[in-house]
Amino acid sequence: MESNLSQAKVLSPQRNTSQAQSVEALAQEQLQHFGIDAASDYGQALYQAALHLYQTQGDIARLWQVTRDTLDGLSREDKIARFNAKKFLSFQMAKVLDTLQNPFRAVHQSLHRQQGSQLARNHYPLFDNVTALFSATPVVVRTATYVYACTEWVDDAFQGKEATHQIYSRLLNPTAISLANAIVDLEAGPYAAEYLAWNFNSGMAAIDGMLSNVLRHGDVLVVSRNIYGGVFQLLHDYFARSDRLDIQLEWFDGYSAEQFGDFLTQVKERHASRLADGRQLHVYLESPCNPHGYVLDVPAICRQAHAGGHLVMLDATLATPVLSQPLQREDKRERPDYLVHSYTKDICGSGATTAGVVIGENHRMFQAKGDKVNGVDWSQTLFWDVFYIKGAFLDSEKAFDVLNGMKTLEQRMLNKVINTQVFCRFLASHADFRVNSHVLDDHPNAPLRRSLMRHGWPCALFTVDMQSAGLERQTFVRFFDSLEPAFSHQVSIGQNNTIILCPALTSHSELAEADQHAAGIFLTTMRVAMGTDNVKELIAQFIQSARLHIDPVRPGFSDKFMSAQDIDALYKDVAMTCAQQHYTSGPSMSDMLA
Repeated sequence: MESNLSQAKVLSPQRNTSQAQSVEALAQEQLQHFGIDAASDYGQALYQAALHLYQTQGDIARLWQVTRDTLDGLSREDKIARFNAKKFLSFQMAKVLDTLQNPFRAVHQSLHRQQGSQLARNHYPLFDNVTALFSATPVVVRTATYVYACTEWVDDAFQGKEATHQIYSRLLNPTAISLANAIVDLEAGPYAAEYLAWNFNSGMAAIDGMLSNVLRHGDVLVVSRNIYGGVFQLLHDYFARSDRLDIQLEWFDGYSAEQFGDFLTQVKERHASRLADGRQLHVYLESPCNPHGYVLDVPAICRQAHAGGHLVMLDATLATPVLSQPLQREDKRERPDYLVHSYTKDICGSGATTAGVVIGENHRMFQAKGDKVNGVDWSQTLFWDVFYIKGAFLDSEKAFDVLNGMKTLEQRMLNKVINTQVFCRFLASHADFRVNSHVLDDHPNAPLRRSLMRHGWPCALFTVDMQSAGLERQTFVRFFDSLEPAFSHQVSIGQNNTIILCPALTSHSELAEADQHAAGIFLTTMRVAMGTDNVKELIAQFIQSARLHIDPVRPGFSDKFMSAQDIDALYKDVAMTCAQQHYTSGPSMSDMLA
């Protein structure tokens, strides 16, 4: 009874100050709070409605407890039955709320007779928002602020103790919350209850928010060498500056646990005095990495870092939840503490939206003011420390775009995996092309790709160069320019179209030739981000461009490519293998009916 009363008080307008000792007293107290005569017909009807709501709140709380206690032991049939029963209960509650709108609207209209200058008075939003509960897709909530319920509820909202009472769309928005829940479900799966996500207006905003939350002045940050250029610039030109946060950057060139362990020991030795003074050492990884698509041994690196008490941040944008799910490692020590995505890339896929997300354990992401969990104070959580004050929120329209894109993520990634394997092997068949992709079984990164990526599938980003062909600059430029329209000359990645970029002629053109070579960038280096296009059309354009611009100066160059018949056979073999891997990896019908 006491538990039911505690649950019922959550609905009271005096939830924090009520002295009521029963649900009946709560209902009476509610009438008094709003100045309603309990003896009137209206008061009696309102009392009964409020009383039933308080009782229902306790019943629903018990229903939730029973669900938690029994869910794991239910048969599939029982789960289906209980899901649909709860679904219908939700419709019933929404219908009650909708029924309430008629008397609500009538009173509102009687207060505001529309005359003269008041003809344009706005409607009260609660009237028309109820039916949005039945929308088959997340509702795009376009509002800057929200209607308050009562003083004590708003006070709780500002303290982070009232999740359903949102304050300002710069902080929370129902559409963005739907997206946050969806990405946590995808990434964390069975461990989703342990994690929380905050959405940002871009991938870079998400990374900046995460780093701003984790790093303190003078800390040491171990960073994997091949990271997104924007992150390199953020770290080097902002966080590492002595007049900013003076972060000590240490660049890790390897991929294996052994290499990381040796490097970590060296870093600790170099910064022993700094660490002894209370500075912290953290780890930032990107896997697969940009631009080569290499995979790092993230589970083993996390285990080693955590053994030393170091936080690990992982940019898993190129993996997507399809190719890798690092938060679903059974051993928690093998999971990163924070996982970040640029939604802009594959998860959305359209190329029309910029957005990002940070996922972390609940206690690192949000706590109500005054709480402290696992040694983390509420003020140190990502929400209060950064998200609440920086304002890099994700608006509802963008959140909706990403949610729509996620619906086709799995099929798009399957298509990209097929295209990547076919195109890389096609290129590798020509002696003058050096393909830098772990698709190739003899590539140094291939073992990690096989062991860590789902089905051993590759990253859809890689580089290739043709230095051994000895082409003159103008010959290569003409060839490269002619790859349009099959290939898109753009600077982003992760869209439906296949994008090709020549760093020596664009993003790294200001570097001296020696510096370009030191970075593994040559005149003919091309970064390819595979799309969902027909890969055979891409190959055809590639060959025809070579015939047009390279054959005249290197006779017979295009004849070295794989034959048309072999390309057809390769495509069929890869497509059938990947499809079989994908469509046979789920539970069997027997398991689903068990």
